[in-house]
Amino acid sequence: MEVRKVRIRSLAKVNLDLRVLHKRSDGYHELQTVFQTISLSDTLAISYTPLGKSEVRISGTPDIPDNIIARAVEALRKKTRFKGLLEFEIRKNIPMGGGLGGGSSNAAATLLAVPVLAGLKLTFQQVQEIAASLGSDINFFLYGGTAIGFGRGTDLLPMPELPKRTGIVVASGIHVSTADAYQGLRRTTDPLDEAPFRDSAWKIAHGDLSACRNDFESSVYKKYRKLRDIHSSLTKAGAEFVRMSGSGSSIYAFFAEKKGGDSSILKYPAVIHDFETVSRRQYQKLWWRQLREHIAGEIWPPPSRYAR
Repeated sequence: MEVRKVRIRSLAKVNLDLRVLHKRSDGYHELQTVFQTISLSDTLAISYTPLGKSEVRISGTPDIPDNIIARAVEALRKKTRFKGLLEFEIRKNIPMGGGLGGGSSNAAATLLAVPVLAGLKLTFQQVQEIAASLGSDINFFLYGGTAIGFGRGTDLLPMPELPKRTGIVVASGIHVSTADAYQGLRRTTDPLDEAPFRDSAWKIAHGDLSACRNDFESSVYKKYRKLRDIHSSLTKAGAEFVRMSGSGSSIYAFFAEKKGGDSSILKYPAVIHDFETVSRRQYQKLWWRQLREHIAGEIWPPPSRYAR
């Protein structure tokens, strides 16, 4: 029986800019952000065996309730009613709960790879709708590169790509509750001024990060002094740009020259990851290389050669 296999790098993201506006009627907050894919990644080994029954097996990760990969597979099954055995072996490298989108990236990788392996006929719009139903950042990982996210973060606009930058991500080990981070902002239903973000996005499009900010930093740094100190240490070490990603707790920095994972620049023990920014074109080429044996051409999203 034919078993189709693939090994996928599932990339992380950082938020170059992140504004949290008013509370929406659906209970979410209106967001404005600029996403950027980076080379830090998890690895997913996926195999698909055509069978008359449906089963999914996931190994290599902590036993997480409501696993987002399992949810993504289930959403694909509901949409297409495909059957077969899907096996995932995951090697986590992206810090969990660090605001780097590791879970969202894994879900997007599932939504891109499984239809190819199983020969599913889905429009890209259908894949995007599934992604939006699973989480706020997942749609971004269907594209990669540099993009504006708004609404819940599911609505996207492509941006001109940044010149390649190198940097480090500092994983402090601190867990920041997303709910607490939002509560600390004390947003109401009153709309906030959107002009500052438009100014920042315009500057980012021209390679200028000087107007960027992350609204969560003020409340999160107030509660977690260690994170504030890490931010300060990176600035003192000569970083050109330092930001917390998402609602924390990972903090990243761009350096003019490759810095390497030197923890001596910090006051506290932490795990440091090197990275480079990844453009949309590089992101797509990565996927075409990874799926080469199973796709019918280099178009986006990757089309399955097994689809009938």
